[in-house]
Amino acid sequence: MPELPEVETTMRGLSPHVVGQEVTSVVLRRPDLRFPIAPEISSLSGSVIRGLSRRAKYLLMHFDHGSAVWHLGMSGSMRVFPVSTPLRAHDHVDFVLSSDRVLRFNDPRRFGSLLWTPPDVEHPLLAGLGPEPLSPSFTGSYLWKLSRGRRVRVKPFLMQQDVVVGVGNIYVTEALFLAGISPRRAAGFVSLAAYERIVAAIQSVLSSAIEVGGTSLKDFITPDGARGYFTQSLQVYGRGGEPCLRCGTTLRSAVLGQRASVWCPSCQK
Repeated sequence: MPELPEVETTMRGLSPHVVGQEVTSVVLRRPDLRFPIAPEISSLSGSVIRGLSRRAKYLLMHFDHGSAVWHLGMSGSMRVFPVSTPLRAHDHVDFVLSSDRVLRFNDPRRFGSLLWTPPDVEHPLLAGLGPEPLSPSFTGSYLWKLSRGRRVRVKPFLMQQDVVVGVGNIYVTEALFLAGISPRRAAGFVSLAAYERIVAAIQSVLSSAIEVGGTSLKDFITPDGARGYFTQSLQVYGRGGEPCLRCGTTLRSAVLGQRASVWCPSCQK
């Protein structure tokens, strides 16, 4: 599933091509994706895209009268093509732009979504979310205070969207390795100093992934058609049973919080 770096990469890649453009027509080739497509979407013709932003794994496209709320789901991608570009399989949504180009949403598995929220109204899917991991409000002190008394293991704790948004399985696995913290430790028994290392590691891993366009494990491609290259930097994710690249110890794997987890028993305590 595209995670925060992939959505951030999508937003940054699309912005120069769509912000300030008028949507001259909207083509919906099906009425639904994971959810029914919001009825407001079909009446966007004549509206100008004022900006793009990201909240968690959602991409928000802002208009004068509200915002389209996109989610890439498991396999979605958003790319800008010349308007004459032939359709591919699973091209479900087109926003034809005044630049004679088309913003096209492709989603083979149809787990993505296209919703709507009025101005100054937070969509219910965005309500109750935790801080952005790259924001000043995400600190070691914040995590330490929130985790007191929590027996849940630290990795599932960090993947809770009301704790911090967008730190999915790949990136939390890599960040805990970088911070030297075992994913099996109880969140309530992780020290303040350790949480400060975890925050620094999460921010470093996410920033590095954004710089190289995210991680392409299966379906994700960037808006220019390229694939992300963070896969080449993975230290532990997906490497259970292989030697640790730092110390040579065999990496262990287990299911924690219903997600596959890999760690080094020597480097992570």
